[in-house]
Amino acid sequence: MGTEATSSAAPTPLSRYQAAVEDFARKIVKLGGFRLDVSIRHLPPADEVSPEMVVDFSGPDAGLLLEAHGELLNAIEYVVLRSVRLEETLFHKISFDCEDYRRMRVEELKLMAQVAADRVRDTGMPFPLGPMNPRERRIIHLALHDRTEVRTESEGFGSERKVVIHPASRQTRR
Repeated sequence: MGTEATSSAAPTPLSRYQAAVEDFARKIVKLGGFRLDVSIRHLPPADEVSPEMVVDFSGPDAGLLLEAHGELLNAIEYVVLRSVRLEETLFHKISFDCEDYRRMRVEELKLMAQVAADRVRDTGMPFPLGPMNPRERRIIHLALHDRTEVRTESEGFGSERKVVIHPASRQTRR
């Protein structure tokens, strides 16, 4: 149940939030009656998508966090980050994970983005992806940032907001 640090670098803007994030996550676990351990991992900055701090959950009730595509994990993340008043510009720097679910989801989203971009390039037709949360939409946008033959755009509102991949030229093939 301890905090593990994988980096001994100088303090980052996230450092001032670590104790509050860890304490609040532990309170949720305890008050919710979950059989889970909470640990914090620090990662070196890798790219614009990768987090620098990961709040990991493990234990007998881990499966509960991952049901329904990780809805409970998402809810805990949302409540904790809002409760500690994390600056919104830092939201993507902290990730809550359980059994490597988030890491695998990021890889899945990057692959999905590339396949969809290839389809748009080949057909000349826009391709809408399913509704996603802001973090997942950001992953799609960044994954395709260097693909000059396509452009991405978020459309819709609330929980129905999604990314649409368009040909860069705005013209469609016939």
